[in-house]
Amino acid sequence: MEDTFGNLETYGYIGLFLYSLGGGFVALIGAGVLSYLGKMDLTSVILVAFVANAIGDVLLFYMARYQKSMMMENLRKYRRKLALAHILMKKRGSWIILIQKFVYGIKTLIPIAIGLTKYDFKKFVVLNIASSAVWALVFGLGSYYSGSALVKVAGLIGEKPWIAPIVLIVFVGALWFYMERATKKKS
Repeated sequence: MEDTFGNLETYGYIGLFLYSLGGGFVALIGAGVLSYLGKMDLTSVILVAFVANAIGDVLLFYMARYQKSMMMENLRKYRRKLALAHILMKKRGSWIILIQKFVYGIKTLIPIAIGLTKYDFKKFVVLNIASSAVWALVFGLGSYYSGSALVKVAGLIGEKPWIAPIVLIVFVGALWFYMERATKKKS
């Protein structure tokens, strides 16, 4: 067990950085709990997640803006979800850049959808940096201060491992149901 914590202290920040490039709220919550346990530094965890998340979304925006043909080849099957992202952008305006950080399932699509429009790059970068800071603080501090409860939940799942798949299936099912319903063709 000490080996595992030693590896987390050594490589945890690298893993958090890489995972946060594409979203990473699960890794940030885990790192926040490890900070609560004294295995990682909370300030460093929040800073690493913030920087990686901001870079990741800017890269997605940039790729969609300047590598459009390559991106569209890979996104053909997500056309309806991209259309939903465009609709959300029109409805919510620039607020969608903040909102998308907290909604699993559209987090990656929103920067791509915005990159495909004529949205100002500098404005996106500024709003994305502010949104990434809010995201990192909310999940980092939230998981740190909820560390005791989250450790108890992890202990419960360790004792009764059948709970984890049920929770995962319910979560994924609800997300799938929402995305299917939101992107369904209206007749």
